[in-house]
Amino acid sequence: MNVGLTEEQQALVETVHEFAERVLAPGAAQRDADETLPMELLEQAGELGLGGIYAREEHGGSGLSRHDGVLIFEELARGDVPVAAFITVHNMVVWMIDAYGSDELRRAWVERLAPMREYAAYALTEPGAGSDAAALATTAVRDGDEWVLNGTKQFITGAGMAAVYIVMARTGGPGARGISAFVVPAETPGLSFGPREKKMGWRAQPTRQVILDGVRVPAGNLLGEEGTGFRMAMRALNGGRLNIAACALGGAEWAFDRAVRYVQEREAFGAPLAAIDTVVFQIADMRVKLAASRALLHDAARALDAGAKDAPAQCAMAKRFTTDSAFDVANQALQLHGGYGYLADYGLERTVRDLRVHQILEGTNEIMAMIVGRGVLDAAR
Repeated sequence: MNVGLTEEQQALVETVHEFAERVLAPGAAQRDADETLPMELLEQAGELGLGGIYAREEHGGSGLSRHDGVLIFEELARGDVPVAAFITVHNMVVWMIDAYGSDELRRAWVERLAPMREYAAYALTEPGAGSDAAALATTAVRDGDEWVLNGTKQFITGAGMAAVYIVMARTGGPGARGISAFVVPAETPGLSFGPREKKMGWRAQPTRQVILDGVRVPAGNLLGEEGTGFRMAMRALNGGRLNIAACALGGAEWAFDRAVRYVQEREAFGAPLAAIDTVVFQIADMRVKLAASRALLHDAARALDAGAKDAPAQCAMAKRFTTDSAFDVANQALQLHGGYGYLADYGLERTVRDLRVHQILEGTNEIMAMIVGRGVLDAAR
Protein backbone atom coordinates (compact mmCIF):
# COMPACT_ATOMS: atom_id res chain seq x y z
CA MET A 1 0.00 0.00 0.00
CA ASN A 2 3.00 2.34 0.43
CA VAL A 3 3.53 3.48 -3.15
CA GLY A 4 6.36 5.79 -4.14
CA LEU A 5 8.74 5.09 -1.26
CA THR A 6 12.47 5.32 -1.75
CA GLU A 7 14.58 2.20 -1.34
CA GLU A 8 15.76 3.54 2.01
CA GLN A 9 12.19 4.09 3.19
CA GLN A 10 11.11 0.64 2.07
CA ALA A 11 14.02 -0.89 3.97
CA LEU A 12 13.04 1.19 7.01
CA VAL A 13 9.46 -0.07 6.83
CA GLU A 14 10.61 -3.67 6.58
CA THR A 15 12.99 -3.31 9.53
CA VAL A 16 10.42 -1.70 11.82
CA HIS A 17 7.69 -4.14 10.71
CA GLU A 18 9.91 -7.08 11.64
CA PHE A 19 10.70 -5.50 15.02
CA ALA A 20 7.04 -4.84 15.77
CA GLU A 21 6.01 -8.35 14.79
CA ARG A 22 8.84 -10.11 16.62
CA VAL A 23 9.31 -7.93 19.70
CA LEU A 24 6.16 -5.85 20.33
CA ALA A 25 3.19 -7.95 19.24
CA PRO A 26 3.78 -11.12 21.30
CA GLY A 27 3.55 -9.34 24.67
CA ALA A 28 1.00 -6.62 23.85
CA ALA A 29 -1.96 -8.31 25.56
CA GLN A 30 0.06 -9.11 28.68
CA ARG A 31 1.40 -5.56 28.93
CA ASP A 32 -2.17 -4.29 28.72
CA ALA A 33 -3.31 -6.68 31.44
CA ASP A 34 -0.33 -6.00 33.72
CA GLU A 35 -0.19 -2.26 32.95
CA THR A 36 3.56 -2.47 32.47
CA LEU A 37 6.03 -1.04 29.96
CA PRO A 38 9.31 -3.00 30.11
CA MET A 39 12.38 -0.80 29.85
CA GLU A 40 14.36 -3.39 27.91
CA LEU A 41 11.73 -3.30 25.16
CA LEU A 42 12.19 0.44 24.72
CA GLU A 43 15.95 0.05 24.74
CA GLN A 44 15.65 -2.38 21.84
CA ALA A 45 13.71 0.30 19.95
CA GLY A 46 16.52 2.71 20.75
CA GLU A 47 19.05 0.33 19.24
CA LEU A 48 17.17 0.70 15.94
CA GLY A 49 17.51 4.48 16.12
CA LEU A 50 13.89 5.03 17.14
CA GLY A 51 14.66 7.17 20.20
CA GLY A 52 15.82 10.23 18.28
CA ILE A 53 14.08 9.91 14.94
CA TYR A 54 14.12 13.62 14.02
CA ALA A 55 17.17 14.75 15.99
CA ARG A 56 20.28 15.56 14.01
CA GLU A 57 22.86 12.83 13.61
CA GLU A 58 25.66 14.95 15.06
CA HIS A 59 23.69 15.02 18.33
CA GLY A 60 23.06 11.27 18.37
CA GLY A 61 19.76 11.25 16.47
CA SER A 62 18.73 9.49 13.28
CA GLY A 63 18.11 12.66 11.24
CA LEU A 64 14.98 11.30 9.56
CA SER A 65 12.05 13.17 8.04
CA ARG A 66 8.44 13.52 9.19
CA HIS A 67 7.44 11.27 6.31
CA ASP A 68 9.86 8.64 7.60
CA GLY A 69 8.31 9.04 11.05
CA VAL A 70 4.79 8.35 9.77
CA LEU A 71 6.06 5.13 8.18
CA ILE A 72 7.79 4.11 11.40
CA PHE A 73 4.86 4.70 13.74
CA GLU A 74 2.32 2.95 11.55
CA GLU A 75 4.47 -0.18 11.64
CA LEU A 76 5.21 0.05 15.37
CA ALA A 77 1.51 0.36 16.14
CA ARG A 78 0.75 -2.85 14.26
CA GLY A 79 2.65 -4.50 17.07
CA ASP A 80 1.46 -2.45 20.04
CA VAL A 81 -0.38 0.88 19.90
CA PRO A 82 0.44 2.17 23.42
CA VAL A 83 4.15 1.42 23.05
CA ALA A 84 4.23 3.15 19.66
CA ALA A 85 2.42 6.16 21.10
CA PHE A 86 4.82 6.35 24.05
CA ILE A 87 7.73 6.48 21.60
CA THR A 88 6.04 9.33 19.69
CA VAL A 89 5.90 11.48 22.82
CA HIS A 90 9.52 10.71 23.67
CA ASN A 91 10.55 11.74 20.15
CA MET A 92 8.59 14.98 20.39
CA VAL A 93 10.67 16.04 23.38
CA VAL A 94 13.98 14.93 21.86
CA TRP A 95 13.18 16.93 18.71
CA MET A 96 12.27 20.03 20.74
CA ILE A 97 15.53 19.95 22.68
CA ASP A 98 17.51 19.37 19.49
CA ALA A 99 15.66 22.11 17.58
CA TYR A 100 15.47 24.79 20.28
CA GLY A 101 17.94 23.90 23.00
CA SER A 102 21.34 25.42 23.63
CA ASP A 103 24.44 23.39 22.81
CA GLU A 104 24.69 22.60 26.50
CA LEU A 105 21.14 21.23 26.65
CA ARG A 106 21.66 19.20 23.49
CA ARG A 107 24.82 17.65 24.89
CA ALA A 108 23.15 17.00 28.22
CA TRP A 109 19.98 15.39 26.89
CA VAL A 110 19.78 14.44 23.23
CA GLU A 111 22.68 12.02 23.44
CA ARG A 112 21.19 10.50 26.62
CA LEU A 113 17.66 10.18 25.30
CA ALA A 114 18.27 8.92 21.76
CA PRO A 115 19.29 5.38 22.84
CA MET A 116 16.03 5.14 24.87
CA ARG A 117 17.73 3.95 28.01
CA GLU A 118 16.10 7.04 29.52
CA TYR A 119 12.80 8.65 28.53
CA ALA A 120 11.30 12.09 28.04
CA ALA A 121 7.83 13.50 28.76
CA TYR A 122 5.91 16.52 27.50
CA ALA A 123 3.95 18.60 30.02
CA LEU A 124 1.54 21.07 28.43
CA THR A 125 -2.01 20.10 29.45
CA GLU A 126 -3.38 21.19 32.82
CA PRO A 127 -6.50 20.34 34.84
CA GLY A 128 -8.10 23.57 33.60
CA ALA A 129 -6.34 23.98 30.26
CA GLY A 130 -6.76 21.25 27.66
CA SER A 131 -7.90 22.40 24.23
CA ASP A 132 -7.41 26.00 25.36
CA ALA A 133 -3.71 25.42 25.97
CA ALA A 134 -2.88 29.15 25.92
CA ALA A 135 -4.87 29.50 29.16
CA LEU A 136 -2.38 27.44 31.19
CA ALA A 137 -1.81 28.55 34.79
CA THR A 138 1.57 27.01 35.67
CA THR A 139 4.00 29.83 36.39
CA ALA A 140 7.74 30.34 36.09
CA VAL A 141 9.28 33.31 37.91
CA ARG A 142 12.87 34.42 37.44
CA ASP A 143 14.92 34.46 40.65
CA GLY A 144 18.53 35.40 39.96
CA ASP A 145 20.13 32.67 37.88
CA GLU A 146 17.16 30.34 38.28
CA TRP A 147 13.53 29.95 37.28
CA VAL A 148 11.01 28.85 39.92
CA LEU A 149 8.10 26.78 38.57
CA ASN A 150 4.75 26.17 40.29
CA GLY A 151 1.67 24.41 38.96
CA THR A 152 0.09 21.10 37.99
CA LYS A 153 0.11 19.28 34.66
CA GLN A 154 -2.54 16.72 33.73
CA PHE A 155 -2.61 13.53 31.59
CA ILE A 156 1.17 13.39 31.20
CA THR A 157 2.37 10.30 29.35
CA GLY A 158 5.42 8.77 31.02
CA ALA A 159 5.10 10.87 34.19
CA GLY A 160 7.10 9.30 37.00
CA MET A 161 9.03 7.19 34.49
CA ALA A 162 10.74 9.89 32.44
CA ALA A 163 14.19 11.27 33.16
CA VAL A 164 13.32 14.74 31.88
CA TYR A 165 10.24 16.86 31.21
CA ILE A 166 9.56 19.77 28.90
CA VAL A 167 7.23 21.97 30.94
CA MET A 168 5.23 24.84 29.49
CA ALA A 169 4.82 27.65 32.01
CA ARG A 170 3.69 31.25 32.09
CA THR A 171 6.53 33.76 32.33
CA GLY A 172 4.59 36.77 31.08
CA GLY A 173 1.08 38.08 30.66
CA PRO A 174 -2.05 36.21 29.63
CA GLY A 175 -2.33 34.41 26.32
CA ALA A 176 0.06 32.52 24.10
CA ARG A 177 2.87 35.12 24.13
CA GLY A 178 3.34 34.80 27.87
CA ILE A 179 4.31 31.10 27.72
CA SER A 180 7.84 29.69 27.83
CA ALA A 181 9.28 26.17 27.72
CA PHE A 182 11.61 24.66 30.32
CA VAL A 183 13.70 21.52 30.57
CA VAL A 184 13.10 19.98 34.00
CA PRO A 185 15.13 16.94 35.10
CA ALA A 186 13.18 14.30 37.04
CA GLU A 187 15.39 14.53 40.14
CA THR A 188 14.71 18.27 40.63
CA PRO A 189 13.48 18.99 44.19
CA GLY A 190 9.81 19.98 44.30
CA LEU A 191 8.83 17.80 41.33
CA SER A 192 6.34 15.07 42.20
CA PHE A 193 3.62 13.00 40.57
CA GLY A 194 0.01 12.07 41.14
CA PRO A 195 -1.23 8.48 41.28
CA ARG A 196 -1.25 6.46 38.07
CA GLU A 197 -4.49 7.11 36.19
CA LYS A 198 -6.87 4.22 35.50
CA LYS A 199 -7.59 4.48 31.78
CA MET A 200 -9.89 2.93 29.19
CA GLY A 201 -6.92 2.15 26.96
CA TRP A 202 -3.18 2.79 26.69
CA ARG A 203 -2.87 0.77 29.89
CA ALA A 204 0.69 -0.36 29.30
CA GLN A 205 2.08 3.15 29.65
CA PRO A 206 1.83 5.35 32.77
CA THR A 207 -0.26 8.53 32.77
CA ARG A 208 -0.08 10.78 35.85
CA GLN A 209 -0.20 14.35 37.02
CA VAL A 210 3.07 16.28 37.18
CA ILE A 211 3.18 18.57 40.21
CA LEU A 212 5.65 21.44 40.44
CA ASP A 213 6.03 22.98 43.88
CA GLY A 214 8.80 25.54 43.95
CA VAL A 215 10.79 23.65 41.33
CA ARG A 216 14.03 25.50 40.61
CA VAL A 217 15.91 25.06 37.35
CA PRO A 218 18.95 26.98 36.04
CA ALA A 219 18.28 29.92 33.73
CA GLY A 220 19.96 27.92 30.98
CA ASN A 221 17.13 25.35 31.12
CA LEU A 222 14.86 27.82 29.36
CA LEU A 223 14.23 26.28 25.94
CA GLY A 224 14.67 28.87 23.21
CA GLU A 225 13.70 32.43 24.11
CA GLU A 226 11.32 33.63 26.78
CA GLY A 227 7.74 33.93 25.47
CA THR A 228 8.22 31.51 22.56
CA GLY A 229 7.05 28.35 24.30
CA PHE A 230 3.56 28.27 22.84
CA ARG A 231 4.88 28.63 19.31
CA MET A 232 7.27 25.74 19.97
CA ALA A 233 4.43 23.66 21.39
CA MET A 234 2.23 24.21 18.36
CA ARG A 235 5.05 23.38 15.98
CA ALA A 236 5.79 20.21 17.93
CA LEU A 237 2.12 19.26 17.85
CA ASN A 238 2.03 19.42 14.04
CA GLY A 239 4.40 16.47 14.00
CA GLY A 240 2.75 14.92 17.03
CA ARG A 241 -0.61 14.88 15.28
CA LEU A 242 0.85 13.03 12.33
CA ASN A 243 2.52 10.51 14.61
CA ILE A 244 -0.53 9.81 16.73
CA ALA A 245 -2.60 9.42 13.55
CA ALA A 246 -0.02 7.01 12.14
CA CYS A 247 -0.30 4.96 15.34
CA ALA A 248 -4.08 4.86 14.92
CA LEU A 249 -3.68 3.75 11.32
CA GLY A 250 -1.32 0.94 12.29
CA GLY A 251 -3.65 -0.30 15.01
CA ALA A 252 -6.61 -0.22 12.62
CA GLU A 253 -4.65 -2.10 9.95
CA TRP A 254 -3.93 -4.82 12.51
CA ALA A 255 -7.63 -5.10 13.32
CA PHE A 256 -8.60 -5.03 9.64
CA ASP A 257 -6.23 -7.88 8.77
CA ARG A 258 -7.84 -10.03 11.44
CA ALA A 259 -11.33 -9.18 10.25
CA VAL A 260 -10.47 -10.15 6.67
CA ARG A 261 -9.13 -13.49 7.84
CA TYR A 262 -12.03 -14.13 10.21
CA VAL A 263 -14.85 -13.54 7.72
CA GLN A 264 -13.27 -16.07 5.39
CA GLU A 265 -12.95 -18.71 8.12
CA ARG A 266 -16.17 -18.21 10.06
CA GLU A 267 -19.25 -19.92 8.64
CA ALA A 268 -22.88 -18.97 9.17
CA PHE A 269 -25.98 -20.29 7.41
CA GLY A 270 -23.88 -22.85 5.57
CA ALA A 271 -21.31 -20.48 4.05
CA PRO A 272 -18.38 -18.24 5.07
CA LEU A 273 -19.29 -14.75 6.24
CA ALA A 274 -17.31 -13.49 3.25
CA ALA A 275 -20.04 -14.87 0.96
CA ILE A 276 -22.54 -12.37 2.38
CA ASP A 277 -22.74 -9.19 0.28
CA THR A 278 -23.16 -6.86 3.25
CA VAL A 279 -19.96 -8.21 4.77
CA VAL A 280 -18.12 -7.67 1.47
CA PHE A 281 -19.38 -4.08 1.41
CA GLN A 282 -18.19 -3.52 4.99
CA ILE A 283 -14.74 -4.85 4.17
CA ALA A 284 -14.60 -2.53 1.15
CA ASP A 285 -15.59 0.51 3.22
CA MET A 286 -12.95 -0.34 5.81
CA ARG A 287 -10.24 -0.62 3.15
CA VAL A 288 -11.25 2.70 1.57
CA LYS A 289 -11.03 4.47 4.93
CA LEU A 290 -7.57 3.07 5.59
CA ALA A 291 -6.26 3.91 2.11
CA ALA A 292 -7.64 7.46 2.25
CA SER A 293 -6.14 7.94 5.71
CA ARG A 294 -2.71 6.85 4.54
CA ALA A 295 -2.85 9.19 1.55
CA LEU A 296 -3.77 12.17 3.75
CA LEU A 297 -1.07 11.30 6.27
CA HIS A 298 1.67 11.00 3.67
CA ASP A 299 0.64 14.24 1.97
CA ALA A 300 0.61 16.09 5.29
CA ALA A 301 4.00 14.68 6.29
CA ARG A 302 5.53 15.76 3.00
CA ALA A 303 4.01 19.22 3.42
CA LEU A 304 5.50 19.49 6.92
CA ASP A 305 8.91 18.38 5.66
CA ALA A 306 8.72 20.98 2.89
CA GLY A 307 7.69 23.78 5.25
CA ALA A 308 4.45 24.38 3.34
CA LYS A 309 2.38 27.30 4.59
CA ASP A 310 -0.71 25.14 4.99
CA ALA A 311 1.15 22.27 6.68
CA PRO A 312 -0.55 22.85 10.09
CA ALA A 313 -3.99 22.59 8.47
CA GLN A 314 -2.92 19.51 6.53
CA CYS A 315 -1.66 17.89 9.74
CA ALA A 316 -4.94 18.71 11.50
CA MET A 317 -6.97 17.32 8.58
CA ALA A 318 -4.95 14.11 8.49
CA LYS A 319 -5.17 13.68 12.26
CA ARG A 320 -8.93 14.18 12.36
CA PHE A 321 -9.78 11.95 9.39
CA THR A 322 -7.31 9.19 10.22
CA THR A 323 -8.11 8.83 13.91
CA ASP A 324 -11.87 8.89 13.26
CA SER A 325 -11.52 6.37 10.44
CA ALA A 326 -9.14 4.13 12.39
CA PHE A 327 -11.50 3.91 15.35
CA ASP A 328 -14.41 3.13 13.02
CA VAL A 329 -12.43 0.39 11.28
CA ALA A 330 -11.31 -1.21 14.55
CA ASN A 331 -14.84 -1.05 15.93
CA GLN A 332 -16.23 -2.61 12.74
CA ALA A 333 -13.58 -5.35 12.91
CA LEU A 334 -14.80 -6.14 16.41
CA GLN A 335 -18.41 -6.20 15.18
CA LEU A 336 -17.56 -8.63 12.38
CA HIS A 337 -16.14 -11.00 14.99
CA GLY A 338 -19.46 -10.99 16.85
CA GLY A 339 -19.19 -12.13 20.47
CA TYR A 340 -15.61 -13.25 19.96
CA GLY A 341 -14.58 -9.68 19.22
CA TYR A 342 -15.66 -8.76 22.74
CA LEU A 343 -13.29 -11.29 24.28
CA ALA A 344 -9.81 -10.21 25.38
CA ASP A 345 -8.18 -13.25 23.77
CA TYR A 346 -8.88 -11.90 20.29
CA GLY A 347 -7.27 -8.49 20.88
CA LEU A 348 -9.98 -6.48 19.09
CA GLU A 349 -11.50 -4.98 22.24
CA ARG A 350 -8.03 -3.87 23.34
CA THR A 351 -7.40 -2.15 20.03
CA VAL A 352 -10.76 -0.37 20.18
CA ARG A 353 -9.97 0.82 23.71
CA ASP A 354 -6.52 1.99 22.70
CA LEU A 355 -7.60 3.87 19.57
CA ARG A 356 -10.40 5.84 21.23
CA VAL A 357 -8.03 8.33 22.86
CA HIS A 358 -6.39 9.18 19.54
CA GLN A 359 -9.48 11.23 18.72
CA ILE A 360 -8.83 13.31 21.85
CA LEU A 361 -5.12 13.86 22.41
CA GLU A 362 -2.72 16.13 20.51
CA GLY A 363 -5.77 18.37 20.04
CA THR A 364 -9.30 16.99 20.01
CA ASN A 365 -10.81 16.28 16.62
CA GLU A 366 -13.20 19.15 17.18
CA ILE A 367 -10.20 21.48 17.47
CA MET A 368 -8.76 19.88 14.33
CA ALA A 369 -11.97 20.80 12.49
CA MET A 370 -11.61 24.40 13.66
CA ILE A 371 -8.03 24.57 12.37
CA VAL A 372 -9.01 23.14 8.98
CA GLY A 373 -12.13 25.26 8.60
CA ARG A 374 -10.42 28.51 9.59
CA GLY A 375 -7.59 27.71 7.19
CA VAL A 376 -10.03 27.33 4.31
CA LEU A 377 -11.87 30.56 5.16
CA ASP A 378 -8.68 32.56 5.70
CA ALA A 379 -7.35 31.45 2.33
CA ALA A 380 -10.57 32.53 0.63
CA ARG A 381 -10.42 36.11 1.94
